[in-house]
Amino acid sequence: MTAPFDDAVLRILDESARLHVEAKAASLRPTVAAAEAMIASLRAGGKVLVCGNGGSASDAQHFAAELVGRFERERQALASIALTTDTSILTALANDYSYTRVFARQVEAIGRRGDVLIGISTSGGSANVLEAFAVAKAAGLTTVALTGRDGGAVGASADIHINVPSPSTARAQEVHRTLLHAVCELVERELYA
Repeated sequence: MTAPFDDAVLRILDESARLHVEAKAASLRPTVAAAEAMIASLRAGGKVLVCGNGGSASDAQHFAAELVGRFERERQALASIALTTDTSILTALANDYSYTRVFARQVEAIGRRGDVLIGISTSGGSANVLEAFAVAKAAGLTTVALTGRDGGAVGASADIHINVPSPSTARAQEVHRTLLHAVCELVERELYA
């Protein structure tokens, strides 16, 4: 009875490992560029805003927590805010405007020229991330997209696009998490060597 379960777990691990190897073989420039943009912003007193839906909302919160808390070394807290956490703001904006405005309105409120906005969208088509990017660009923020599939409109609209070309949301999220951890390491290493 366990053999089919074992096979399923092995298949998932193989798929995830394959995508990680593909990410390693692809250009690492977007990941490095994302870290460089964040380092420049944080050095100048800016902040990193992060958004996404569902599992990507969780990834946004995880990433912000790594910056505010710590990743792998004790250091000063870094300014980062997940735009996915305040239920009063999210529900008020969704109710009073629309769900497509829940991140854009927050960027209007707290985003400043020189900040970085990271939008995570495995589909590449999240309308609320697209709206947030439009507001961010108009306000002078640098936009970074982490996407799956072909990147979609979210990837095409970003200043920096990190794409994991997988049709599987779960597998793309796994590689996103690894790449976000790589960015954390680069930021910590550069700012607190």
